[in-house]
Amino acid sequence: QVQLVESGGGLVQAGGSLRLSCAASGSIRRINDMGWYRQAPGNQRELVARITDSGNGGYVDSVKGRFTISRDNAKNTVYLQMSSLKPEDTAVYYCNAQITGSTYSTTIYWGQGTQVTVSS
Repeated sequence: QVQLVESGGGLVQAGGSLRLSCAASGSIRRINDMGWYRQAPGNQRELVARITDSGNGGYVDSVKGRFTISRDNAKNTVYLQMSSLKPEDTAVYYCNAQITGSTYSTTIYWGQGTQVTVSS
């Protein structure tokens, strides 16, 4: 059984910063790509950033230069450092990980989501 648990969301003023964390636990043999998605009310879930197991990151254009994704493989944790936040960044943020478990099967797991609200 594998779980992803997110933390770090909250309310922040425009221009502020937040750091999201997502820790994976359970019967994990290997974690491949990890990522952060977000979903605002009335919108589809969209990819924000992804990072490979070797640490190569990629971002959606709207967050480039403001958000930084990183991971600590020893802790099975992925982070999203968000700076210069804008009201349009308001959404529920979900982490996502491609995990190979103890049976060598690979499955994509999702966290429960954490709310980020940016006030103007």
